[in-house]
Amino acid sequence: MSISVRPLTPVFGAQITNVDLTRPLDDSTFADIENAFETHSVLVFPQQALDDASQIAFSSRFGALETTQGHIANNFTVKQVSVISNLDPDGRLMASNDPRLIYRIGQRNWHSDSSFKKVPAKASLLYARVLPPNSNACAQTQFASLRAAYDALPESRKRELEGRAAIHHYAYSRRNDGIQLTNADEDRRFPPVAQAIIRANPVNGRKALYVGSHASHIAGMPEAEGRALLQELLAFATREEWTYMHHWQVGDLVMYDNRAALHRARPYAITEHARILHRTTVAGDGPTVH
Repeated sequence: MSISVRPLTPVFGAQITNVDLTRPLDDSTFADIENAFETHSVLVFPQQALDDASQIAFSSRFGALETTQGHIANNFTVKQVSVISNLDPDGRLMASNDPRLIYRIGQRNWHSDSSFKKVPAKASLLYARVLPPNSNACAQTQFASLRAAYDALPESRKRELEGRAAIHHYAYSRRNDGIQLTNADEDRRFPPVAQAIIRANPVNGRKALYVGSHASHIAGMPEAEGRALLQELLAFATREEWTYMHHWQVGDLVMYDNRAALHRARPYAITEHARILHRTTVAGDGPTVH
């Protein structure tokens, strides 16, 4: 039987049902899923029963996987599955002043995974394992369509931005709130990189406004002027009419296109209830600026 695809909003996102991702998919079924991903940017697969091995296997069908960058919130471990959790290694809830928790709170800023790398990520797959007992207390995840934002730009703005690059820097986004959350080694591994502000999908040609909290300024513009423009574009790209709020249930797998969508975690009682999600990230095909 073929998969079922149900749009989530008028502009992007789709729920995919009638598929069991713990089993190997035939080429036809996978092609349908891949087409839905390229078309809708955000896919929700409810009621899956994944372990890390099956999540890695499904994710790898889309391309080579990134390994996690070591950072304070994962005790500087490097592996294919990133565990996004508010528990310490002993299984205890972290305190509000724990730097690892403060790092997690930084994920409440609009961003695209790995945009601070020379080759930014293609896709991320986020799987819900443990959630607060009350769904209303669970941190939701919000997504914004960068394609819808690009489509809504005035033609003069599109012409102005075409061919321009923004400078993305991991340290900029992690220090922008006045908190030191990176170290010298991380700064050396992730120096500032240029990313095209307008990106075209290699499959269907649809263009997206590639902005986010990692973007510091615009190459070739005075820093303050470029930064102000990026902030204006980010506010435009995240207007409510082209966003989708995902309300998590245990067993949800959400796949999102980092080339065409931003995301952010929403606030919740992070020091009161355990919340664990596992993320795999599909590497991009190459730099956006040559």
